[in-house]
Amino acid sequence: MNLNSVEVLLVEDNLTDAELTIRELKKHHLANHLIHVKNGEEALEFIFGTGRYADTRNVSFAPKLVLLDIQMPKVNGIEVLQHIKADERTKKMPVVILTSSKEDPDIQRCYQLGANSYIVKPVNFERFTEAIHQVGMYWLLLNQAP
Repeated sequence: MNLNSVEVLLVEDNLTDAELTIRELKKHHLANHLIHVKNGEEALEFIFGTGRYADTRNVSFAPKLVLLDIQMPKVNGIEVLQHIKADERTKKMPVVILTSSKEDPDIQRCYQLGANSYIVKPVNFERFTEAIHQVGMYWLLLNQAP
């Protein structure tokens, strides 16, 4: 896959949640070009074309959507969001927080930093897959990016 044609960057350390998300998006043909990274450090390397992605990624080719978990090892999702929204090259990149945290300080902080949406992962399987389907439909088909 050409890493400059990625439509969705999924940043999720929980492999079960990642597999369900990928399966649901692909089932509805919403993410034929999806990359999954397992922590915030790798997400930043991918987005900014550094580290392991230095020779394969051009930062001017942004994903259509970043699905970002908050609670991750190495670099957490809030720090990733902060880096994305602070950089002129990436600040318009749509970032949807997809997390299990219902904590008001997390919600407030993410919106203050420029998150485009904050979704608490439903625990129920059917609701989880429906939420992913709706997110994909809106951000990948209906939303008009700048």
